[in-house]
Amino acid sequence: MKRLINLTPTKPTRWLLGILPFALIILVYIFASDARLAENASDKLLPSFGQMGETLHTYVLEPSKRTGEYLFWVDTYSSLKRLLLGITIAALIGFTFGLLTGAIPTFYAPIAPLLTVISLVPPMALLPILFIVFGLDELSKVALIVIGVAPFIARDMQRCTQEIPHEQIVKAQTLGASTWQILVRVLIPQLLPRLIHAVRLSLGAGWLFLIAAEAIASTDGLGYRIFLVRRYMSMDVILPYVAWITLLAFVLDWLLIKISHTCFSWHYQKPQ
Repeated sequence: MKRLINLTPTKPTRWLLGILPFALIILVYIFASDARLAENASDKLLPSFGQMGETLHTYVLEPSKRTGEYLFWVDTYSSLKRLLLGITIAALIGFTFGLLTGAIPTFYAPIAPLLTVISLVPPMALLPILFIVFGLDELSKVALIVIGVAPFIARDMQRCTQEIPHEQIVKAQTLGASTWQILVRVLIPQLLPRLIHAVRLSLGAGWLFLIAAEAIASTDGLGYRIFLVRRYMSMDVILPYVAWITLLAFVLDWLLIKISHTCFSWHYQKPQ
């Protein structure tokens, strides 16, 4: 008899097992929604898929009567712009500091302790300060994402740099490579796929900081819309928006995986 730990499902079975939890969640929601709506047709807590579809149709395909904009797409564009800008800046800052502190002891001594302290500061506690310093415009929202994500990426890159075998650096120096050449030719190529992995891990935190900033001070964005309609208990808006945010996060993660495998295929090759 095969032990469970040794059983490997086939590809169709893996797909079926992967879909099964989502199907069960949808079925449970349908039954719960039908039960609540049967008792109270105006219940807002668990709207039916039909109600959510009608509301989503209004937000996606009909212009707002007040602004003439398609709110769903305006919110999506605003949130993605802030998120991608914040994550990009955080990645550049985190990669630079992580590389320098991991590779050069002179940089490590003064900067590494500072990175550790900054990474322990709750970014949400800094949000009022950011609003005071940068105002309520885009800069404060992007700054929150950068402050929340950059230290994590920097410390991860620092660790990855220190894990690269020291023998490679010694060999490069033996061949006459300068510090700059070692950074560019030896370390950076090996760290780029790991940077993409660190960015993937930080996307969840990036979304959290983005939605929090939009909820407090914004006039558009996915987070802004969710917190705007919560006062009316508009779950027919909130649930589709949450599902859309989840889908966007999944697509961004998938794109980063594809970029990493395409650009750095050598990183994923198994040793012979």
